[in-house]
Amino acid sequence: MRTQPLEATSPSTPSATHHWPWLISVGLGALMVALAQTVLIPLLADLPRTLHTTTSNVEWLLTATLLVAAVAVPTLGRMGDMFGPRRMLLVALGTLIVGSLIAALSDNVALLIVARCVQGASAAVIPLGIGLLSRLLPPERAGGAVAMISAMLGVGGALGLPLAGLVAERYDFHMLFWILAAGGVAALIGIARTVPESPSRSGGRLDLPGVVLLAGALVSLLLPLSQAAEWGWTSPATLGPLAGFVVLLAVFGWWQTRAATPLVDLATLRIRPIVVTNVASLLFGFALFASFIGTASYVQAPKASGYGFGSSMMVSGLAMLPGGLCMLALAPVAASLIKSWGAPRTLALGGGIVAAGWLMRAVLTGSLAEIVIGTTIVGIGTGIGYAAMPSLINANTPSGQLAAANSLNTLIRSIGSSLASAVGGSVLAAFTVSLGGFALPSLTAYRLLFVVCGAAAVLAATAALTIPHRQPVGQPS
Repeated sequence: MRTQPLEATSPSTPSATHHWPWLISVGLGALMVALAQTVLIPLLADLPRTLHTTTSNVEWLLTATLLVAAVAVPTLGRMGDMFGPRRMLLVALGTLIVGSLIAALSDNVALLIVARCVQGASAAVIPLGIGLLSRLLPPERAGGAVAMISAMLGVGGALGLPLAGLVAERYDFHMLFWILAAGGVAALIGIARTVPESPSRSGGRLDLPGVVLLAGALVSLLLPLSQAAEWGWTSPATLGPLAGFVVLLAVFGWWQTRAATPLVDLATLRIRPIVVTNVASLLFGFALFASFIGTASYVQAPKASGYGFGSSMMVSGLAMLPGGLCMLALAPVAASLIKSWGAPRTLALGGGIVAAGWLMRAVLTGSLAEIVIGTTIVGIGTGIGYAAMPSLINANTPSGQLAAANSLNTLIRSIGSSLASAVGGSVLAAFTVSLGGFALPSLTAYRLLFVVCGAAAVLAATAALTIPHRQPVGQPS
């Protein structure tokens, strides 16, 4: 059921100084969730030995989180529109805390996978936070707040790598989960004590058949993507689930046109700006995650590879840090650009900057400083693009569906990251050099990956320029 966009905030809205606790609490929760999604990546090589298990089992610590997040994000987003985004935001943060505590207290790989499944539901925090702040804040402040929360997807990833490196050098992996649990508790208390509930709710019932169908479709897509490098792109184990994805997605679409309260409003998805924004989100998600897999391993590769610097895990993580900090620092700048230029042009600018960063990474390989600068440029462009995406979604979505629409957009970014992992892994495995009996990706492989990322960014920028400018919901035209 559609509701009218929420107009200006009510006279009882707190003053500007009272908005900061909202932003800090929601932002902290978003940061913890983003960290949870990436913080184990640098430790995957050591965890099989630490946990006395196989590499395949350890990889499920990432895959399980991805699969649960794919289902939880659209489901909790829709429930946020129905019952209140603040309420569902607290539920999602609760899953982060519970999952982190289970992981912090366990050395059993099966129990750790369960913990990561519980953590996966917390991925809904970011779109729920965007939807909540978009409804609560006055228009002149909502843009900057939404930009910051949206950028946390990239900031958390960039901070997660050096954090993991620091923990690996001084503690064991359990410390990471204690940090996530503590941050989650602080965010939950802050939101519970300071952030009010949105007055705009759509009501209705949750479309359980739609949830089941969408869950089946997303698992059928993301599972083979996460395992494609190991299973092979042409194996039945990969092609079978991908075929199942197509079938389930078609059935899901058919059901959504008949459900009384559909999980996804297909009519909204046919709106051109939303379609193009989601396509651009997929491409940005691809480019950002490829930066993670194309920087840490690149910097840690031995000098004999012809490109690496033989750096530690800590140094490779720090190479990503400036880009993450720039994403956060430029959130207000991106909000100003959206206000003056419009979200479509701002999104296109972000895509152009990302493309320039990848071009630099492909051409300049002689020093660590060049790698850091190129990666930082990618981070700057990603931060600007990520800030524009929710503004475009909010401008074309009724207020009663903001959480669901932003959840779908967040999910599409995650699918782009999964594509990057699958495609990037295949590219890096296709062109290798042999060192000491071990095969490492060659410089050609990395350059090819960087060119693919640059092309994706150019496509995102081009698509953004086709979106007509429109004021965000709640702003005067």
